[in-house]
Amino acid sequence: MTKIALRVNGDLCKVETNPDTPLIFVLRGSLGLMGPKLGCAQEQCGACTVLIDGEATQSCVRAVAEFEGKEITTIEGLSKDQLGQTIQNAFISLNAAQCGYCTPGLITTATAFLKKNSSPTREEIQKALETNLCRCGSHNRVLAAIERAIKEGHHGQ
Repeated sequence: MTKIALRVNGDLCKVETNPDTPLIFVLRGSLGLMGPKLGCAQEQCGACTVLIDGEATQSCVRAVAEFEGKEITTIEGLSKDQLGQTIQNAFISLNAAQCGYCTPGLITTATAFLKKNSSPTREEIQKALETNLCRCGSHNRVLAAIERAIKEGHHGQ
């Protein structure tokens, strides 16, 4: 066991863990952040997506030690982000989440993407979300929610 200092959602957190432990287990187990989900544990579904220094990153297989000194933002931290809030509200108003398991990863990925591309085409949005699976088939509502967030004009902030 090693003490590892992480900056999560703007707070400095010190955890004692094996440095090889996947980040998601530290976020959920040690820090109690239940937004990122463990889906496939193979970086194939995107349910575990968090932001690392603003980049959408899957957290299910990468060692926690890799993230020391980096800014980690989970869906919980996006409540402090205007764009993240806008996307979350669009998901709610358009009922874009059916079971909701993939939703945190989708919102996190969309937030990172829209901060880089504030007026994408539908095809660009679809490409950005390729790493996120929704087994319930809510993709059309997800796309509509992201397009609504774009129209509301809070992107890039």
